[in-house]
Amino acid sequence: DVEITPKISIKGPKASGKPLKQAATGVLGATVSGDRWAVVIGISDYSDTQNDIQYADDDALDMLNALTSVYGFKRENIRLLISDYTGNNATRGNIINAIDWLSKNADDDDEVVFFYSGHGARGKANDGDGELVDEAIVPYECTTASLIWDGELAQMFSKFETSRIIFIFDSCYAGGMTDLKANGRIVVMACSESGLSYEGATWGNGQFTYYFVDQGIISGKADTYDNIPEQPDVTVEEAFDYAKANCIYQTPTISDLFQNDLLP
Repeated sequence: DVEITPKISIKGPKASGKPLKQAATGVLGATVSGDRWAVVIGISDYSDTQNDIQYADDDALDMLNALTSVYGFKRENIRLLISDYTGNNATRGNIINAIDWLSKNADDDDEVVFFYSGHGARGKANDGDGELVDEAIVPYECTTASLIWDGELAQMFSKFETSRIIFIFDSCYAGGMTDLKANGRIVVMACSESGLSYEGATWGNGQFTYYFVDQGIISGKADTYDNIPEQPDVTVEEAFDYAKANCIYQTPTISDLFQNDLLP
Protein backbone atom coordinates (compact mmCIF):
# COMPACT_ATOMS: atom_id res chain seq x y z
CA ASP A 1 0.00 0.00 0.00
CA VAL A 2 1.03 3.59 -0.65
CA GLU A 3 0.27 6.42 1.77
CA ILE A 4 0.14 9.99 0.43
CA THR A 5 0.26 12.50 3.27
CA PRO A 6 -0.24 16.26 3.01
CA LYS A 7 1.58 18.81 5.06
CA ILE A 8 -0.27 19.48 8.29
CA SER A 9 -1.65 23.00 8.68
CA ILE A 10 -1.44 24.25 12.26
CA LYS A 11 -1.38 27.41 14.30
CA GLY A 12 1.57 27.38 16.63
CA PRO A 13 4.08 29.66 18.33
CA LYS A 14 7.34 30.65 16.73
CA ALA A 15 10.31 29.17 18.54
CA SER A 16 13.06 31.14 20.22
CA GLY A 17 15.64 28.49 19.41
CA LYS A 18 17.80 26.24 21.54
CA PRO A 19 21.36 24.97 21.21
CA LEU A 20 21.79 21.63 19.47
CA LYS A 21 24.68 19.58 18.18
CA GLN A 22 25.73 21.38 15.03
CA ALA A 23 26.20 20.11 11.50
CA ALA A 24 28.19 23.24 10.62
CA THR A 25 31.91 23.25 11.38
CA GLY A 26 32.73 26.85 10.50
CA VAL A 27 35.27 25.61 7.93
CA LEU A 28 34.32 26.42 4.34
CA GLY A 29 34.82 23.79 1.69
CA ALA A 30 35.98 24.64 -1.82
CA THR A 31 33.81 27.20 -3.59
CA VAL A 32 32.13 26.21 -6.83
CA SER A 33 34.41 26.80 -9.81
CA GLY A 34 31.73 26.53 -12.48
CA ASP A 35 28.15 27.66 -12.92
CA ARG A 36 25.14 27.07 -10.67
CA TRP A 37 21.79 25.53 -11.59
CA ALA A 38 18.56 24.76 -9.76
CA VAL A 39 15.12 23.21 -10.00
CA VAL A 40 12.72 24.69 -7.45
CA ILE A 41 9.31 23.03 -6.92
CA GLY A 42 6.39 24.09 -4.74
CA ILE A 43 2.92 22.56 -5.07
CA SER A 44 0.08 24.19 -3.16
CA ASP A 45 -2.73 23.44 -5.63
CA TYR A 46 -3.10 19.82 -6.69
CA SER A 47 -5.32 18.46 -9.47
CA ASP A 48 -7.88 17.44 -6.86
CA THR A 49 -8.60 20.48 -4.71
CA GLN A 50 -9.22 18.36 -1.60
CA ASN A 51 -5.45 17.75 -1.52
CA ASP A 52 -4.49 21.44 -1.70
CA ILE A 53 -2.21 23.04 0.86
CA GLN A 54 -1.46 26.73 1.42
CA TYR A 55 2.19 27.61 1.50
CA ALA A 56 4.27 25.29 -0.70
CA ASP A 57 4.26 27.83 -3.54
CA ASP A 58 5.53 30.45 -1.09
CA ASP A 59 8.26 28.05 0.01
CA ALA A 60 9.43 27.72 -3.59
CA LEU A 61 9.32 31.47 -4.24
CA ASP A 62 11.34 32.12 -1.08
CA MET A 63 13.91 29.54 -2.19
CA LEU A 64 14.10 31.23 -5.60
CA ASN A 65 14.64 34.56 -3.85
CA ALA A 66 17.41 33.12 -1.67
CA LEU A 67 19.22 31.59 -4.63
CA THR A 68 19.10 34.75 -6.75
CA SER A 69 19.34 37.58 -4.21
CA VAL A 70 21.61 36.00 -1.59
CA TYR A 71 23.73 33.52 -3.52
CA GLY A 72 23.72 35.15 -6.95
CA PHE A 73 22.28 32.33 -9.04
CA LYS A 74 21.32 33.45 -12.56
CA ARG A 75 17.54 33.46 -12.94
CA GLU A 76 17.82 31.78 -16.34
CA ASN A 77 19.65 28.92 -14.64
CA ILE A 78 16.67 28.12 -12.42
CA ARG A 79 13.62 26.11 -13.48
CA LEU A 80 10.66 27.08 -11.24
CA LEU A 81 7.65 24.74 -11.03
CA ILE A 82 4.76 25.99 -8.91
CA SER A 83 0.96 25.85 -9.09
CA ASP A 84 0.35 27.39 -12.51
CA TYR A 85 -2.92 27.79 -14.33
CA THR A 86 -1.23 28.10 -17.74
CA GLY A 87 -0.57 24.37 -17.87
CA ASN A 88 2.97 24.46 -16.49
CA ASN A 89 2.16 22.74 -13.22
CA ALA A 90 4.65 20.53 -11.40
CA THR A 91 3.38 17.35 -13.03
CA ARG A 92 5.40 14.16 -13.01
CA GLY A 93 6.41 14.80 -16.61
CA ASN A 94 7.39 18.41 -16.01
CA ILE A 95 9.48 17.49 -12.96
CA ILE A 96 11.30 14.75 -14.87
CA ASN A 97 11.87 17.13 -17.80
CA ALA A 98 13.28 19.74 -15.42
CA ILE A 99 15.73 17.22 -13.94
CA ASP A 100 16.72 16.20 -17.48
CA TRP A 101 17.29 19.90 -18.28
CA LEU A 102 19.58 20.11 -15.24
CA SER A 103 21.47 17.01 -16.31
CA LYS A 104 22.09 18.36 -19.81
CA ASN A 105 23.30 21.75 -18.56
CA ALA A 106 25.30 21.07 -15.40
CA ASP A 107 28.96 20.31 -16.08
CA ASP A 108 31.36 18.49 -13.78
CA ASP A 109 32.54 21.70 -12.08
CA ASP A 110 29.02 23.13 -11.61
CA GLU A 111 26.68 23.14 -8.62
CA VAL A 112 23.06 21.93 -8.58
CA VAL A 113 20.21 22.66 -6.14
CA PHE A 114 16.98 20.63 -6.12
CA PHE A 115 14.25 22.01 -3.85
CA TYR A 116 10.82 20.43 -3.29
CA SER A 117 7.92 21.52 -1.08
CA GLY A 118 4.62 19.65 -1.17
CA HIS A 119 3.05 16.36 -0.15
CA GLY A 120 5.13 13.32 0.72
CA ALA A 121 4.33 9.63 0.29
CA ARG A 122 5.66 6.29 1.44
CA GLY A 123 5.07 2.65 0.57
CA LYS A 124 6.64 -0.15 -1.44
CA ALA A 125 7.85 1.21 -4.75
CA ASN A 126 9.83 -1.67 -6.28
CA ASP A 127 12.24 0.99 -7.48
CA GLY A 128 15.28 -1.24 -7.23
CA ASP A 129 16.75 0.13 -4.01
CA GLY A 130 15.95 -2.96 -1.94
CA GLU A 131 14.10 -1.03 0.78
CA LEU A 132 10.93 -2.40 2.36
CA VAL A 133 9.50 1.11 2.67
CA ASP A 134 10.23 3.83 0.13
CA GLU A 135 9.54 7.56 0.13
CA ALA A 136 8.34 9.76 -2.70
CA ILE A 137 7.53 13.30 -3.72
CA VAL A 138 3.97 13.88 -4.94
CA PRO A 139 3.55 15.71 -8.27
CA TYR A 140 0.53 17.79 -9.28
CA GLU A 141 -1.54 14.75 -10.31
CA CYS A 142 -1.47 13.43 -6.72
CA THR A 143 -1.98 9.81 -7.77
CA THR A 144 -0.06 6.66 -6.92
CA ALA A 145 0.99 6.30 -10.55
CA SER A 146 2.44 9.82 -10.65
CA LEU A 147 4.68 9.51 -7.58
CA ILE A 148 8.41 10.01 -8.04
CA TRP A 149 10.15 7.65 -5.65
CA ASP A 150 13.47 8.22 -3.96
CA GLY A 151 15.03 5.38 -5.95
CA GLU A 152 13.84 6.96 -9.20
CA LEU A 153 15.33 10.30 -8.21
CA ALA A 154 18.60 8.59 -7.33
CA GLN A 155 18.72 6.98 -10.77
CA MET A 156 18.03 10.31 -12.51
CA PHE A 157 20.72 12.15 -10.57
CA SER A 158 23.25 9.34 -11.03
CA LYS A 159 23.63 10.58 -14.63
CA PHE A 160 24.92 13.99 -13.54
CA GLU A 161 28.54 14.89 -14.23
CA THR A 162 28.81 16.98 -11.06
CA SER A 163 28.78 15.55 -7.55
CA ARG A 164 28.15 18.96 -5.95
CA ILE A 165 24.38 18.62 -5.49
CA ILE A 166 22.16 20.01 -2.71
CA PHE A 167 18.74 18.42 -2.19
CA ILE A 168 16.14 20.09 0.03
CA PHE A 169 12.82 18.39 0.82
CA ASP A 170 10.05 20.07 2.83
CA SER A 171 7.47 17.28 2.86
CA CYS A 172 6.17 14.50 5.07
CA TYR A 173 8.54 11.51 5.39
CA ALA A 174 11.35 13.64 3.95
CA GLY A 175 13.88 11.95 6.22
CA GLY A 176 13.68 8.82 4.10
CA MET A 177 15.10 10.47 0.97
CA THR A 178 18.56 9.16 1.78
CA ASP A 179 18.77 7.10 -1.42
CA LEU A 180 20.11 10.34 -2.86
CA LYS A 181 23.15 10.56 -0.60
CA ALA A 182 26.57 10.28 -2.25
CA ASN A 183 29.99 11.83 -1.91
CA GLY A 184 29.88 15.56 -2.52
CA ARG A 185 26.13 15.79 -1.94
CA ILE A 186 24.00 17.23 0.85
CA VAL A 187 20.44 16.01 1.45
CA VAL A 188 18.46 18.37 3.70
CA MET A 189 15.19 16.88 5.00
CA ALA A 190 12.46 18.74 6.88
CA CYS A 191 11.50 15.85 9.17
CA SER A 192 12.33 12.29 10.11
CA GLU A 193 11.67 9.25 7.92
CA SER A 194 8.32 8.64 9.64
CA GLY A 195 7.66 12.27 10.54
CA LEU A 196 5.20 14.85 9.27
CA SER A 197 5.89 18.29 7.86
CA TYR A 198 3.94 21.32 9.06
CA GLU A 199 2.86 24.66 7.62
CA GLY A 200 0.73 27.53 8.88
CA ALA A 201 -0.08 31.22 8.95
CA THR A 202 2.31 31.58 11.90
CA TRP A 203 5.16 31.23 9.43
CA GLY A 204 3.50 31.99 6.08
CA ASN A 205 5.49 28.99 4.89
CA GLY A 206 6.19 25.43 5.75
CA GLN A 207 7.70 25.54 9.23
CA PHE A 208 11.03 24.17 8.02
CA THR A 209 11.32 26.46 4.99
CA TYR A 210 10.52 29.47 7.15
CA TYR A 211 13.49 28.83 9.42
CA PHE A 212 15.86 27.34 6.82
CA VAL A 213 15.25 29.79 3.95
CA ASP A 214 13.33 32.87 5.08
CA GLN A 215 14.94 33.43 8.48
CA GLY A 216 18.14 31.41 8.24
CA ILE A 217 19.34 32.44 4.77
CA ILE A 218 17.44 35.53 3.58
CA SER A 219 17.40 37.29 6.96
CA GLY A 220 20.89 35.97 7.73
CA LYS A 221 20.05 34.70 11.20
CA ALA A 222 21.90 31.43 10.60
CA ASP A 223 25.23 33.17 9.94
CA THR A 224 26.83 31.66 13.02
CA TYR A 225 30.54 31.98 12.48
CA ASP A 226 31.37 35.50 11.30
CA ASN A 227 27.99 37.27 11.30
CA ILE A 228 29.11 40.09 9.00
CA PRO A 229 25.95 41.58 7.41
CA GLU A 230 27.68 42.69 4.20
CA GLN A 231 28.98 39.15 3.66
CA PRO A 232 25.94 36.92 3.03
CA ASP A 233 27.76 33.67 3.61
CA VAL A 234 25.23 31.41 5.31
CA THR A 235 26.27 27.85 4.52
CA VAL A 236 23.83 24.99 4.00
CA GLU A 237 24.93 23.51 7.30
CA GLU A 238 24.42 26.77 9.21
CA ALA A 239 20.91 27.18 7.75
CA PHE A 240 20.10 23.59 8.69
CA ASP A 241 21.34 24.06 12.26
CA TYR A 242 19.20 27.17 12.64
CA ALA A 243 16.11 25.44 11.27
CA LYS A 244 16.60 22.35 13.42
CA ALA A 245 16.94 24.47 16.55
CA ASN A 246 13.70 26.30 15.81
CA CYS A 247 11.41 23.62 14.35
CA ILE A 248 9.39 22.64 17.41
CA TYR A 249 6.87 20.37 15.67
CA GLN A 250 9.21 18.27 13.54
CA THR A 251 12.79 17.01 13.55
CA PRO A 252 14.84 18.02 10.49
CA THR A 253 17.61 15.65 9.40
CA ILE A 254 20.62 15.96 7.12
CA SER A 255 22.97 13.73 5.15
CA ASP A 256 26.14 15.74 4.55
CA LEU A 257 28.86 14.12 2.44
CA PHE A 258 30.38 17.39 1.24
CA GLN A 259 33.84 18.09 2.64
CA ASN A 260 33.56 20.82 5.28
CA ASP A 261 30.73 23.39 4.95
CA LEU A 262 29.07 24.24 1.64
CA LEU A 263 28.44 27.85 0.66
CA PRO A 264 26.18 27.76 -2.43
